[in-house]
Amino acid sequence: MNPIIVSRLRRDASFSGERIQLTTTALELRNLSQGQGTALKLLAEGDHDDAALAGAVTTADGEAGLLRWHMLFRGLNTSGLLEHAAAVDGTAVARLFSVGRGPTLLAAAPTGPVRLSRFAEARVVDGTLTLQTPGRHLAVELMPQAAGLLGELATWNTSVPAPVLRLLATAGLLAPGGPDEDVEVAERPYAQWHPADLAFHSRTRFPASVGGYGGTYPIRDRFAPEPVSPPPAGTRTVALPVPDLDEIAAGDPSLTEVLERRRSIRAHDQRRPITLAQLGELLYRSLRRRGTMTGGDGQELADRPYPSGGAVHELEVYPLVTVCEGLAPGLWHYATDRHELELVAEPGKATEALVGQARGAAMLEADPQVVLLVAARFGRVMWKYETVAYPLVLKHVGVLYQTLYLVATAMDLAVCGLGGGDAAAFATASGRDPLLEGTVGELVLGSRPRTEE
Repeated sequence: MNPIIVSRLRRDASFSGERIQLTTTALELRNLSQGQGTALKLLAEGDHDDAALAGAVTTADGEAGLLRWHMLFRGLNTSGLLEHAAAVDGTAVARLFSVGRGPTLLAAAPTGPVRLSRFAEARVVDGTLTLQTPGRHLAVELMPQAAGLLGELATWNTSVPAPVLRLLATAGLLAPGGPDEDVEVAERPYAQWHPADLAFHSRTRFPASVGGYGGTYPIRDRFAPEPVSPPPAGTRTVALPVPDLDEIAAGDPSLTEVLERRRSIRAHDQRRPITLAQLGELLYRSLRRRGTMTGGDGQELADRPYPSGGAVHELEVYPLVTVCEGLAPGLWHYATDRHELELVAEPGKATEALVGQARGAAMLEADPQVVLLVAARFGRVMWKYETVAYPLVLKHVGVLYQTLYLVATAMDLAVCGLGGGDAAAFATASGRDPLLEGTVGELVLGSRPRTEE
């Protein structure tokens, strides 16, 4: 395979007269020469190499027109308006294109052994195998003729054609260093990151490396927004007493005192377990729905005691009860709009597995009295937000954790947030589709031991 470099206008651009039109904007090109206009038409039609473009310019403008064309061509690259490909006999086998915002200037082909970066991601996009490195705004498509290069690039080698290497190097897909100095392993800035962690961080914190970021409504044209609350389960329910907030406010410690007293308590008083009234007060003060509204986009929104991006409030809490005075054991769901619990699952092997996992994670000597399983109805966020949707969920989990911590501390309850959980185990116990609603956080809750008081 002896490919050459060819170029064309980026896939979402078109050229007409003196205007390059993009999806959301346009670039006006004033005083184009005949040769420049002809070359731009060629780039808009498809792939052409430098010789073909230069020939079109010199035919119309003479040799003197080449300098102006090279300056324009570089400007198009700097503006990220071009795509480049390695082509064999007129057919592209690998293509560099922009998935975000930034220049498309080609790097030089590296010399010596090369391999793919351990952070490079391969995925299928619109039926084509696509490679991208976290935080980079460029990606490379590999056609079937070149897909075998992935295997070769898994280790250091010198057999990859230079034009393909130029595309990969420009997209940041090649590992820095060499076989005798593997920077990604030897140097801390690279070594400390797992590829999945860096991909998640970079995708959500480097907006220029993605196509859509923020409230773009990526699926609004195909799906309606989810309702603000899930429908009632139709199972046994338990009404929770409504606490008197004025009375509570009169007797609560100050915020400063609560913050200073806050601790993760990994023990419960088994002789006097948490009560239904206490559980209900904690849920009411922390996450009941205080009101609803409809956004300008038609999505139902909610107001709760803790903040939520866009007021979408996708989090649901499932108290998994082992022992609670006044409430039967089992997996329950807290209905924020009705301030009641509805039974999701009776105690069994599936719920026992969740209890055991929480006990181990919290390093408790006995089963926790209650495990608060925090689940997210992902569609509430993903209907509106692109790229930042899942990070928003995690931020919401954090503020809910703190809210539960502070309220539980004020109530002299024992609470301990857990660092991880098992979404598959929750799906088994609850029957929920984990792609629609899955756990994203867990806390153990119980009565505070007198020694802790």
